[in-house]
Amino acid sequence: MKTVKVGLIGSGFVSEIHAESLKRVARAEIAAVASPSKGRAAAFAKRHGIAQSFTDYRKMLEMDDLDMVVLGCPNYLHCRATCDAAAAGKHIVCEKPLCMNLAEADLMIKTSAKAGVKLMYAEELCFTPKYVRMKRLVDEGAVGKVYMVKQSEKHDGPHSPWFWDVEKSGGGVTLDMGCHAFEFFRWMLGKPKAVSVFAEMGTYVHKDKTKGDDNAVIIVNFEGGATCVAEESWAKPGGMDDRAEVYGSKGVAYADLLHGNSIETYSADGYGYAVEKAGSTRGWSFTIYEEAWNYGFPQEFEHFVDCVANDRQPLETGEDGRATLEIIFAAYQSAGTGKKVNLPFRTKAERPIDLWQKH
Repeated sequence: MKTVKVGLIGSGFVSEIHAESLKRVARAEIAAVASPSKGRAAAFAKRHGIAQSFTDYRKMLEMDDLDMVVLGCPNYLHCRATCDAAAAGKHIVCEKPLCMNLAEADLMIKTSAKAGVKLMYAEELCFTPKYVRMKRLVDEGAVGKVYMVKQSEKHDGPHSPWFWDVEKSGGGVTLDMGCHAFEFFRWMLGKPKAVSVFAEMGTYVHKDKTKGDDNAVIIVNFEGGATCVAEESWAKPGGMDDRAEVYGSKGVAYADLLHGNSIETYSADGYGYAVEKAGSTRGWSFTIYEEAWNYGFPQEFEHFVDCVANDRQPLETGEDGRATLEIIFAAYQSAGTGKKVNLPFRTKAERPIDLWQKH
């Protein structure tokens, strides 16, 4: 069995999830980690038993035996890191959202294809066990012809300062969490084309922290007639909330990732590493056990590692990330103009947030 050697770019919250998830993949070996923050890479490497650490990821890319890199860095670095990794002949797993704009997306896809490396898009909802079972119900015809899908993810704000900075992130909650919903819709429906988007968004709670949207409702219509509704929020207190609903001509399916199989918990001070992540754990919250597994991260990385080891086509690709990004841009355009936006949608905007703020 071929061992796939992996390098992590980033040492923050999501890279912790990447490291813990990759440890569960038998054929994966985390060979190195890179982070520009002083001392962070070395501390991360020591904590996870990783042999090498770097402050410059480009030095890590010079490792001859490195097969794949996983990008856990801020959004504005995704394109540059992807192109550098492709030039070094490394396969790439890019965290969501794919990048800052459609021109970057096209460059990432083109550069990876030219270099003959896989560009894989890390949308974990397509690997989340409860949602995977829901999709199987849909594919088996259990609910008949699907006419509506809903997905929501809500908490009280992101875990790292750069998310709040639209210069580094490119947008607010629609970009950060709407990307989950939009690719979830595409995947659940068999990846049809989106034909129109209508969105309403605002900054209701966190005006002191961000110029981005902290609450949004987005309606996406797809070829085949399905209407999909995304509800995304950085403004909801009381911990994480993540759920989906599918409505069809012969039935309905509901999936709640947290409330149905969690531990109802009250903590005055908050608890565990979750204190530093999205969603405060102070007061009442829903403690999920085996969180990474319940969200599908080990399954996602097992799939991506298998794609590298056996030269298989990944379930989620750079093209999927681009399609999701196009819906995101259309959503910000819709919220800015108050009008439905038809797809395909072309724009030269450098960030999704620009299409909202200019109106």
